[in-house]
Amino acid sequence: MALGHNQSTDYYYEENEVNGTHDYSQYEMICVKEEVRRFAKAFLPAFFTIAFVIGLAGNSVVVAIYAYYKKQRTKTDVYILNLAVADLLLLFTLPFWAVSAVHGWVLGKMMCKVTSALYTVNFVSGMQFLACISMDRYLAVTKAPSQSRVGRPGWIICSCVWTAAVLLSIPQLVFNTVNDNARCIPIFPHHLGTSVKAAIQMLEICIGFVVPFLIMGVCYFITARILIKTPNIKKSRPLKVLLTVVVVFIVTQLPYNIVKFCQAIDIIYSLITDCSMSKRMDVAIQVTESIALFHSCLNPILYVFMGASFKSYITKVAKTYGHWRRQRQNVEEIPFDSEGPTEPTSSFSI
Repeated sequence: MALGHNQSTDYYYEENEVNGTHDYSQYEMICVKEEVRRFAKAFLPAFFTIAFVIGLAGNSVVVAIYAYYKKQRTKTDVYILNLAVADLLLLFTLPFWAVSAVHGWVLGKMMCKVTSALYTVNFVSGMQFLACISMDRYLAVTKAPSQSRVGRPGWIICSCVWTAAVLLSIPQLVFNTVNDNARCIPIFPHHLGTSVKAAIQMLEICIGFVVPFLIMGVCYFITARILIKTPNIKKSRPLKVLLTVVVVFIVTQLPYNIVKFCQAIDIIYSLITDCSMSKRMDVAIQVTESIALFHSCLNPILYVFMGASFKSYITKVAKTYGHWRRQRQNVEEIPFDSEGPTEPTSSFSI
């Protein structure tokens, strides 16, 4: 989690342990980054507040609809539900990082480990569920409709996604701690070396971006070709949705992963030795990771509210709630001593 660091350092050595390679912590004293910290104190809390409010509203609606109203679910429905849960859990970590950006980490080492691990689990699983959705949309176009039902394979895939994300969060649980500057950061033992640190960074890039992006690109490209060749269907709306999903994914995720890749290369080859360049890297990682996080706010719009079926559920719920409010108002207007019968409130059923 780079956003809470107020600088580009993702990896530190233990105190009094220095090897022959260059790392940011060795020149932190001579590279004063007060302007970077001021930027983080102003930018991160404001951005996190906006993301938290928007994302909480959208993803809560998704979870409520799929959990309580939509009883017959396809694989895509299950993936979207899991995606919304992952986004919500990710958003719930943002207030902690917002406070950390202003006051430093004040919740202790255990909360540092848990919050960092939750961040990684839900960020990575969210990207993988996007890939699952694209695969299921591809199968829905190329296979029989019955094969899109949930069944046991759908739940197995969801379990595998969560398991892979949890495994990827183990380094945060093991190595994250609070340093002397009250920052929640990973501190690796000297014997692990720079190669292990860079490997963890590259693994996050591959599992959290490269693999989902390749799956989405291939599946949506084939799906678009099939839609174009299929006669007698309205093609404009599905194609626009596919294009929007891919473009938003690239715009939000690619800059952040490019910066992470540069960090991984710098860990190995110590390319950044200039203080001003280090400061620019600090700001870049904060801005690009914030943009990547905002994708969790856009998922309900991209994958749910664009769908006609889900919008019909929203309409039904709104009508049911409006009818319930009217019935309640009518009941409240009846005097307490009235013995007249009251009409029961209708229940929402699918």
